[in-house]
Amino acid sequence: MKKLTISSISLGCLLLSACASQTGWTPTVDTYNNRNAYRLNQDMQECQQLASHASGGTAKETAIGAGIGGLIGAAGGAALGAIFGNAGTGAAIGAAAGGIGGASKQGFQSEDRYKYAYNSCLRQRGHSVVN
Repeated sequence: MKKLTISSISLGCLLLSACASQTGWTPTVDTYNNRNAYRLNQDMQECQQLASHASGGTAKETAIGAGIGGLIGAAGGAALGAIFGNAGTGAAIGAAAGGIGGASKQGFQSEDRYKYAYNSCLRQRGHSVVN
């Protein structure tokens, strides 16, 4: 059962980190009346790097969330499992559920921080960001 739980958490983390990846998304910038339009490509590359650094990286944050969620879920599951007669099974189920839930929460929060940092960087450099 323990191998199944570890496999479930690992698979869940991989799937969630793929869903919440920071690649492929770019803000929409309106270049009309933009005095800095000639610098947009350079600014976008620099802001992308800064945002990635500021957010902590989706894969890393997802792994942290999975670990913390798994520990909390295992503790809660063990307590409930003990009440119903099998603490080990309860801990395994709790760890899997907590790990997947924690991973998704951290991954999505990291993605939101990435987008916010990216948009803020471009705005501070004088670009009109639409989204």
